[in-house]
Amino acid sequence: MTRATEPEIDQAANCLGEPGKVAPSIATTAKERKFALAPRRTARSRPAGPAARIPPLDSRAMSPSQTQSKALLRRATKSIPGGVNSPVRAYGSVAGTPPFIVSAKGSKIHDADGNTFIDYVGSWGPMILGHAHPAVIRAVKKAASAGTSFGAPTEGEIEIAEKVCAALPSVQQVRFVSSGTEATMSAIRLARGATGRKKILKFEGCYHGHSDGLLVGAGSGVATLGIPGSPGVPEEFTKLTIQLPFNDLSAVAGAFKHHGDDLACVIVEPVAGNMGCVPPGPGFLEGLREICDRHQTLLIFDEVMTGFRVAWGGAQCLYKVKPDLTCLGKVIGGGLPAAAYGGRRDLMKQIAPAGPVYQAGTLSGNPLAVAAGLVTLERLEQPGVYEKLAAKAERLATGIQKRADAIGVELTTTAVGGMFGLFFHPGPVRNFEDAKKASEQRFRKFFHAMLDEGIYLAPSPYEAAFVSLAHTRGDLSATLQAAEIALEKASKVR
Repeated sequence: MTRATEPEIDQAANCLGEPGKVAPSIATTAKERKFALAPRRTARSRPAGPAARIPPLDSRAMSPSQTQSKALLRRATKSIPGGVNSPVRAYGSVAGTPPFIVSAKGSKIHDADGNTFIDYVGSWGPMILGHAHPAVIRAVKKAASAGTSFGAPTEGEIEIAEKVCAALPSVQQVRFVSSGTEATMSAIRLARGATGRKKILKFEGCYHGHSDGLLVGAGSGVATLGIPGSPGVPEEFTKLTIQLPFNDLSAVAGAFKHHGDDLACVIVEPVAGNMGCVPPGPGFLEGLREICDRHQTLLIFDEVMTGFRVAWGGAQCLYKVKPDLTCLGKVIGGGLPAAAYGGRRDLMKQIAPAGPVYQAGTLSGNPLAVAAGLVTLERLEQPGVYEKLAAKAERLATGIQKRADAIGVELTTTAVGGMFGLFFHPGPVRNFEDAKKASEQRFRKFFHAMLDEGIYLAPSPYEAAFVSLAHTRGDLSATLQAAEIALEKASKVR
């Protein structure tokens, strides 16, 4: 197997010339090599208890019981579709009952049955400082004491906007919204308004939220559930969306030959995180920039996941490619609902009330999310933060890979900054078609074995995993020991 090529990165400085801000990317695939496996340590079990009885933070083991979670799921299905408020939480692709979470602190989450897990979901990315970080909690409490929402401008909105614009060289102005779906939907509307064109180009397996034109070939929960699109999306909408394989510049060039004059924008996750973690191939992002420039098509980076996760300044800073528009979310809200889209001043001035392209939101820039986001960004701006995150993700990715190689399990692991992924596939994994070749049966066995050992991963083979600053060396060691046990079990699946 081949190793995915790393981008040429100066690790001593980021694109702003500041030290300690850029995290390298790594990708590892199975190789013939010897590895001395650490001795196994089985997880300690705790008796099930009521939701209020929270186990100590140094306990990582899972109780065999899920009595409370099963009861809560039965209750939830009576009033909530499928019992959950986002489909992937239902454990549909891995089977079983999702743990109902009652609290979290640092790198650990605790469920209603008294089980404690080391968490690599991190609320799907936002919890980069760890759960319930004291500075974030203090900021939110202080903001809430002054009022939870005003529907009017606040100074905090200016402060966080200034920080985002300073961090991302491509962003001169930014508009805050409440979700990543709002951000991508609004950025595409702006692209259409600015260019006068209707069609958009996206990549298979890249998830950009659930607005009508973007559910074509989406990854994430859509892929997890095996849904090709969605009822309720008119065919006329999907005809305006062209989808191509990720990391395939020749396909992009071909699409522009036929549709170039009609394409308002190309939207891409610069590091795909919704088909697992798939880095861009050498020259892919640069090639998109060049093709878009040639055809006066806007390039949108969906950095809802990668923004302030893989580097200070996001993937565009890591790979040194400037998009026209950027979508942000997750980390910038510090664990509260917040997202944004921004870009060149001439484009952003077309957004109402400065221009004719309409977008609005009742809770956009609400003071609680702004307070949490500001504190989070201030912590992330400190020197050395992204090196620490990258080292943790790399240790997990390479450690799991070595154990899989020693056991003889076909596995490909990847890591970029503070995110990583794994595929039960010999690799390389370059796009959604490659990702879909991975063994879902082996992933299911691995997932449940990890859960039994007290390790909480996303319940889907099509999701990235996230490390936080709160994950300790002990957490990583425990995770790798658990992975050895889980890989042994997965190896029995044929």
